[in-house]
Amino acid sequence: MTNVVDQITGHRRMRRNRKADWTRRLVQENRLTVDDLIWPVFVIPGTNIVEPIPSMPGVSRMSVDRLVEAAKEAADLGVPAIATFPNIEMHLRDETGSNSLAADNLINEATRALKKHVPQIGVITDVALDPFTSHGHDGILRGDEIVNDETVEQVAKAAVVQADAGSDIISPSEMMDGRIGAIRQALDAAGHQNVGIMSYATKFASAFYGPYREAIGTGGLLKGDKKTYYIDPANGTEAIRDAALDVEEGADMLMVKPGLPYLDICFRMKEAFGLPVFAYQVSGEYAQIKAAAMNGWIDGDRVMMETLLAFKRAGCDGILTYFAVEVARQLSKKG
Repeated sequence: MTNVVDQITGHRRMRRNRKADWTRRLVQENRLTVDDLIWPVFVIPGTNIVEPIPSMPGVSRMSVDRLVEAAKEAADLGVPAIATFPNIEMHLRDETGSNSLAADNLINEATRALKKHVPQIGVITDVALDPFTSHGHDGILRGDEIVNDETVEQVAKAAVVQADAGSDIISPSEMMDGRIGAIRQALDAAGHQNVGIMSYATKFASAFYGPYREAIGTGGLLKGDKKTYYIDPANGTEAIRDAALDVEEGADMLMVKPGLPYLDICFRMKEAFGLPVFAYQVSGEYAQIKAAAMNGWIDGDRVMMETLLAFKRAGCDGILTYFAVEVARQLSKKG
């Protein structure tokens, strides 16, 4: 005798595939693996320094020697790549971020050390000027304006210097118009045809970046805001247009930043372009999870994994996350 539920569903019951652990594993559509992880790290001058960042529990600024040690662990766990961000000394910062062009600057020192001592891990570097400027902006400030073309010229030169140091992928985040094409041309002219470009294709003017700015020492420096060059969080179509220009100019991979609030953009970009798409689970996203977990309000490990899996479901090929090593440890135990 057919019961009411069978009459309503036509004998189709979704719970059949959820009835046991083995059936759930058989039909699982997306999986998070260590191959999906990129670990963003913060570098500071000096030796034997590990400096905790208060607003990012579990994350520290590291001197190059200690970064190399941490990178060895990450590589042993199978993490494919590291993205480096420098916190340079204040006396080296100026209006134009000129230290970005120094062959021996902190980010290039870190790259050379990583490629020498941990050659199996990929090194991704950013050419945005904010770690190098005295005003905390990503570009060159002239009066009240972040000048586009002069900034593009400088970041293209910085990209070549970073590639000379051994960077595998240049990942420009400063959101200047035309930067991807200029960087590609500069890299190719310098013989770096094999150095890739992971474009921050859609970087939004978000409130989620606060802890990051503390980490690189720009929080107290920033004059004004970055709304004249970052994308309005309200604008999805504009974001896709921005990404399309980066694709045309030669980007090899695309990134969405921040991550979780912009899963719709991740999905749309993957559908539109078919290129590898990455999300940056930024400092504010990380800090929220850590703070709630430390207060006992959520299960931090489960939320960490759930948020990262959400990026995969949205079409991302990988995630930049401060949880990378923590996740890699957990995945290694499951394996």
